[in-house]
Amino acid sequence: MISMEDILAFSETTHDAKKPLTFDSYQVKAALTAIYPLTTAVLYPALGLAGEAGEVANKVKKIIRDGAFDRAGIAAEMGDCLWYLALLARDLNLDLSDIARENLNKLERRKAEGKLKGSGDDR
Repeated sequence: MISMEDILAFSETTHDAKKPLTFDSYQVKAALTAIYPLTTAVLYPALGLAGEAGEVANKVKKIIRDGAFDRAGIAAEMGDCLWYLALLARDLNLDLSDIARENLNKLERRKAEGKLKGSGDDR
């Protein structure tokens, strides 16, 4: 889990665009901009994530309706989703890198079992 000490140590650095950004370093940096009350931890970022995911879907929908493909706009909304996901993970005492790793492990296992298609959590 990313501690407040990690956040403070990281706050004195800036992101170097040429240096790869890891999930965990993003999570630390994103936490520096979180201003919601601790009493709304988990709830606030979960609701924000749902809202931003809707905004991604809305921009994609406009491709169908208007023929307007706004790649930069979609990317910006995806970034907002990432921010909320990073803070939700932090509030749940999880690291983004662990979540990503476990997700890939699950998908690789499903692929090996021939179960990528279908529905349900217990494939």
